[in-house]
Amino acid sequence: MNRHLRENELARRIAELGPWFHNMQIGGIPTAPDHFLGDYPAFKWEGFKHVVPEDLEGRSVLDIGCNAGFYTLEMKRRGAGRVVGIDSDPHYLRQARFAADHAGLDIEFQQKSVYDVAALGERFDLVIFMGVLYHLRHPLLALDLIYEHVAEDLMLFQCMQRGEAQVAPVGEDYPFSDWQLFEQAGFPTLYFVEHRYASDPTNWFIPNKAAVEAMLRSAGFVIDTNPEREVYLCRRGARPHAIEPPPSITIP
Repeated sequence: MNRHLRENELARRIAELGPWFHNMQIGGIPTAPDHFLGDYPAFKWEGFKHVVPEDLEGRSVLDIGCNAGFYTLEMKRRGAGRVVGIDSDPHYLRQARFAADHAGLDIEFQQKSVYDVAALGERFDLVIFMGVLYHLRHPLLALDLIYEHVAEDLMLFQCMQRGEAQVAPVGEDYPFSDWQLFEQAGFPTLYFVEHRYASDPTNWFIPNKAAVEAMLRSAGFVIDTNPEREVYLCRRGARPHAIEPPPSITIP
């Protein structure tokens, strides 16, 4: 088979696996060249890739909500040992397996949601949890499950944010009579979307910046760095309060 025929076959297969949300270069062919965000997620990765260790040799990685596998492939290219990607959508997993196979990278993909992470039965040196939280009806439970069952050290986290970027100081307690507190700029706020946002019925809770950081701390994660407004590199720390571990349950 000559090169032209091989390229045609590859382009046909990429089209069959569409639509793609990750624009990835597979054999020089872009998977989503008309993406509404541009060259996504590659252009976003350029803005924060420096906070992830360049050499991940011997480290394990779990990518929760891996989509077509852009970040799982990047972690494997950085020398990570065991790399696992999970997603609840089999459509994205077919894309991810195809991309990894074409790149010759040994990555394991499983159909699981974030609520299923306890079933993995192992902890990972780096957990990637990007672009998922606002699609969940139970966002804080998801962070609790990650903390309790799979996070060993680092977590690379991203969540869509809306509202003000200001972060107000957090008090240890507030009087019941303090109604003005909730009008304060920078108070942690979750906006609930009853129907759709951006035509997506799975956009449920959209936090402001203060709420993202408060939720991460509440789950037991320590923020190391915030290279972009929505992106954080965290470490698994100690929980600030005595919180009962969440049950190992599966939620649709």
